[in-house]
Amino acid sequence: MYDEAVELFRAAGAIKEGHFLLTSGLHSDVYWEKFRILQNPSITGKLCSLIADHYRGQTPDLVAGPTLGGMVLAFEVARQLGIGSIYAEKDDAGRAFRRDYEMSPGSRILIVDDILTTGGSLRETIAATDRLEGIVIGVGVLVDRSDRDVTFDLPVFSCLRAPAVAYAPDECPLCARRVPLVRPGGAQGNHR
Repeated sequence: MYDEAVELFRAAGAIKEGHFLLTSGLHSDVYWEKFRILQNPSITGKLCSLIADHYRGQTPDLVAGPTLGGMVLAFEVARQLGIGSIYAEKDDAGRAFRRDYEMSPGSRILIVDDILTTGGSLRETIAATDRLEGIVIGVGVLVDRSDRDVTFDLPVFSCLRAPAVAYAPDECPLCARRVPLVRPGGAQGNHR
């Protein structure tokens, strides 16, 4: 499984090296460009099948994912499991299920996301599920890049475990060497 997942990411050109500003605000010398994967339905489907197959026996009722990348994954994992998907969007409480989604109290929820670094968006999605009295049965991610144990008191499955060091900006050796900082993803241009 690991070798297949690495090869899928490499083939898609999704593993980048340099000096990157992560969504968490941390800096890293490795960036996993999830949209190089998510723009390819075949690769996305293969990786999502790993998550779906892992949790199939847990009989989830719904698959939830945080916006934006988690939406695509939630949809595809849910499609493969033959169930519905819902999406947690940013709001004042962190994240919330809006758009008239239905989740009955006691529903068994599988939460999926693209890249795990600090677990922030997953924690917010778990909290949104808890507020609606859903029961989170596990977490599935494409890549667990965390360099320290990120725990949720839940089972966590990753298609690929590839720890990468992430630095606080004031402790970043790349900044100290004046390596240009790139803000990848949705932000345009470089940040110095």
